[in-house]
Amino acid sequence: MLTRKQHELLRFINDRLKQDGVPPSFEEMKEALDLRSKSGIHRLITALEERGFIRRLPNRARALEVLRLPEDSQPPRASRAFAPNVIEGSLGRARPAASDDGASRSVPIPVMGRIAAGTPISAIQSRDHTISMPPEMIAGGEHFALEVRGDSMVEAGILDGDLALIRRMDTANTGDIVVALIDDEEATLKRLRRKGDSIALEAANPAYETRIFGPDRVRIQGRLVGLFRRY
Repeated sequence: MLTRKQHELLRFINDRLKQDGVPPSFEEMKEALDLRSKSGIHRLITALEERGFIRRLPNRARALEVLRLPEDSQPPRASRAFAPNVIEGSLGRARPAASDDGASRSVPIPVMGRIAAGTPISAIQSRDHTISMPPEMIAGGEHFALEVRGDSMVEAGILDGDLALIRRMDTANTGDIVVALIDDEEATLKRLRRKGDSIALEAANPAYETRIFGPDRVRIQGRLVGLFRRY
């Protein structure tokens, strides 16, 4: 599934190729998508290329080829994207389920969708269902779960298909594994490192590079506090 910005960029490139026979410049793409910098365009193009929607042609400036368009002709609605206030409603504040004698047995935690541990994707797809957690695992605050997609955190023991238990917070310490929202558009699960005024999102897989952003481009959405795996 493409994010709204990825969908908009793919349609813009395809329309310009049909109209003019050449792809738009990076400056034109930046203005069309109302982004603050060309680095956002580079990131979106890389994501589209990795998903097989476009191809960069070698030895030619500005050369892009559209390989395919998404089956859904309409871009995802902005209200469904992983926005700064990403969690709808009351999350992990649900009271523990009680047995007949009143003893606490479990806490229902909403599974909010999927998050990338690789190339960032739109993090929240839907509020699918809930999972039951033992109350001793919920140490106060709001919690939610996300299904991990990708392999960039494998050396931290986080595998594709795992359920990540997240405590919602907007701050984190260096070394924490966090849900990070990039440019108010895409989210990913990475280890947080601070380098001066910059924020580094570090993978736990040597195949992925550490990405460094200005402090105004990244918002912390929560911190990893637990992990669940189906066998």
